[in-house]
Amino acid sequence: MLEAGCEPDEVACGTMLCSYARWGRHKAMLSFYSAVLERGIMPSAAVFNFMLSSLQKRALHGDVVYVWRTMLDKGVTPNHFTYTVVISSLVKGGMAEEALKTFNEMISAGFVPEESTYSLLINRSSKNGDVNKALNFYEDMKFLGIVPSNFTCASLLALYYRTADYSKACSLFTEMERYGVIADEVIYGLMIRIYGKLGLYEDAQKTFLEIERLGKLSDEKTYTTMAQVHLSFRNFEKALDVMEKMKSNNVSYTRFSYIVLLKCYIVKGDLASAEVAFEALSKTGIPDVLSCKDMLNLYIRLGLSERAKTFIAQIRKDRIEFDEELFMTAVKVYCKGGMVREVEQLIEELSASETFLSVPFVQIFFMAMNGQYDKWFEPLDPSGFVAVELILTLFLAIQNEKKMKEKLVFLLKTKNGESVANKMISKFSKEGDMLTAEYLYELMIVIGCEIEAAAKASMIILYGKQKNLKQARKVFADVEGSATNENVIYSSMIDAYIACGKEEEAYLFYKEQTMKGHKFGPVSISVLVKALTSYGKYCKEAAEVIHNSFNENLELDTVAYNTCIKAMLEAGKLRFAVSIYERMLSLNISPSIQTYNTMISVYGRGRNLDKAVEIFNTAQRTGVALDEKTYTNMICHYGKAGNVHEASALFSKMQEEGIKPGQMSYNIMMNVYAGSGLHHEAEQLLLSMRKDGCSPDSRTYLAIIRACTEKSRYSEAEEKITLMHKEGISLSCAHFNLLISAFAKAGLIGEADRIYRKIISTGLRPDVESKRIMLRGYLDFGYVEEGICFFVKECSTVGPDRFILSAAVCFYRSAGDELEADEILNSMKKLGVAFLNNLEVGSKIKIT
Repeated sequence: MLEAGCEPDEVACGTMLCSYARWGRHKAMLSFYSAVLERGIMPSAAVFNFMLSSLQKRALHGDVVYVWRTMLDKGVTPNHFTYTVVISSLVKGGMAEEALKTFNEMISAGFVPEESTYSLLINRSSKNGDVNKALNFYEDMKFLGIVPSNFTCASLLALYYRTADYSKACSLFTEMERYGVIADEVIYGLMIRIYGKLGLYEDAQKTFLEIERLGKLSDEKTYTTMAQVHLSFRNFEKALDVMEKMKSNNVSYTRFSYIVLLKCYIVKGDLASAEVAFEALSKTGIPDVLSCKDMLNLYIRLGLSERAKTFIAQIRKDRIEFDEELFMTAVKVYCKGGMVREVEQLIEELSASETFLSVPFVQIFFMAMNGQYDKWFEPLDPSGFVAVELILTLFLAIQNEKKMKEKLVFLLKTKNGESVANKMISKFSKEGDMLTAEYLYELMIVIGCEIEAAAKASMIILYGKQKNLKQARKVFADVEGSATNENVIYSSMIDAYIACGKEEEAYLFYKEQTMKGHKFGPVSISVLVKALTSYGKYCKEAAEVIHNSFNENLELDTVAYNTCIKAMLEAGKLRFAVSIYERMLSLNISPSIQTYNTMISVYGRGRNLDKAVEIFNTAQRTGVALDEKTYTNMICHYGKAGNVHEASALFSKMQEEGIKPGQMSYNIMMNVYAGSGLHHEAEQLLLSMRKDGCSPDSRTYLAIIRACTEKSRYSEAEEKITLMHKEGISLSCAHFNLLISAFAKAGLIGEADRIYRKIISTGLRPDVESKRIMLRGYLDFGYVEEGICFFVKECSTVGPDRFILSAAVCFYRSAGDELEADEILNSMKKLGVAFLNNLEVGSKIKIT
């Protein structure tokens, strides 16, 4: 055409440009485009769109922008399609500001952007941290009635997650359902993460199961997200199940997957598996610092100091970049092991980094290590405190070396060193490190350091735990009479006496010190009262301590009041327990759930059901979250009062409130039914118990057997015993005794004897109660010979039991063997066992 001297027009040039674009020959297209422009020929908007679209499909965003700018320079008017393509390339090419400017021009030109355009701008704004801009785009979309795509929703959910705006995330999820937007795996994964942050554990699990049910579970990120949520709720077993499912579904493990898997094993405390996971992680590249910290802390947690040292050596060799926390942990291991050389080497390795040396912890540690105490002018911050603590730990670990002991003494004489050492005495005492605590305590006394009251108190408590009351008294004697008025010292002596099992001496000490004007805090009162009432001892003294506290108007807290109420409940002083509760209310001290629970027991034991119900209702009204224990306690007292209907209704209400009954709750409800002989209800409850995944135990079956025997359903009761034996549930004589007693009361002595023999056949030995029940049956129904035979064969090893010996006397008298009867009577007199005069042979026969 050119050779013929025919000049190409707009149509010919446009056709050539479109052909080059269609063939994907973009370099040729752009060259030809330049030639066309030089000839002064201007392609149409349609040709420009074709070129722009072809360039964008190949991700040649720079060329798209070039063509776009020349198009505008030449005055070609863009249309809707042009704007859509160009904005996309501007966003993808990282030119966000120009993209926004072009978007505004598009709006001004009267065009309505497509969903994909909004989606790209929302995603870019979100990633750039421009939250308001992203949300404004979304609001514009909603105003225009544009339904968001999966990608838009995923971008917004990710934005809400990063900004912790979880309520908006949940609202968006609801909007998606309204718009009919079908969530993909990415969105579901984000929702799992958000539910986890909100503490909605069950919702997160349901979402994961829903993805699996829909067949959308394929992304490694979804698996690891669910595993992380499980870990955040300390459920490492389920987290490991998810990771195992990921493996079985042939989803490839990435580096991040191994990090999550390692975390699972570390939380579980499975060292062998954690080491395998760490090795697998190492094969993907240098392990991250957080995984190294977790691994090192696992060794420390398991007390494997040597392996911890080996691990530190390995990560140093691998040139892991230590952060402050990892450095602190590594130094802690070295200092505890007295490894001075290793500490110095580690500091030397890391000192090349100026950033590292500027860390406050490192600065303080370095100065303390080199004895540069003259630079300490201000009190230590938390990291500085840890640094000095570790240096002291190092010096203490190698205290036998003269040079190190000198450094230790020098450090202790500084104000900061003395302060930290006092805290360390308390720490060593709590950890039970007697030797180190005692050495540091005595060294500080020798060199004239001021020992704080808390440190002295911790030494007294430690000596008490070691049953060394003599040393505890010695420390106290050094303090007593001094200017200090620290109640913590006096409280610690109470603890020491109690730890040594000297409750009475603790009480006498308390009495002596209160007479001297010393006042004990609520914690000491709680501890003392609880100790005095343990095993039913010193209840009078405990009551006196409480009275004394009230008379002195000592400010007791809720915990102390709870302890006092419970102590008086256990001591059987129910009226006093009530008066303590009333005093608590009069002083406007808020009762806790424990208070209400104990008061239900107080009134329940006093057979004042109305008051117990009143306490329960009060707890509900005050908004205290009722727990399973409170419901169960109330159910128990309803049952004891024979109010089965109320007990059952409350059991149902507990479940309606979202409280899942545990084994204890089921057993108590079972006992309520058993007490009224409601065997059918007991059977139904057993089915519900199994359905809820709660395994019945020995006590459960004891109640069911009781329910069966109450209604003379002997075969069913026996079936339950057989079932227990079959399922490996612990059998006791008590289970058999219920059935033996039922047979004996019904006069079915042969059956009672059969069950008695069954106890022996199952590998148990009949207890005293089993023997009493059998003798009672023989006695009531006049089986004299059988009774004598049973007494001779089965009761020879039984101690001086009043009923058994009295029954034997009755049998021998009835058989006319007065000599044997008198012999047993004389034996009873010698043993101080009184004869039961109300026993009669054949009493049930006469009644019949």
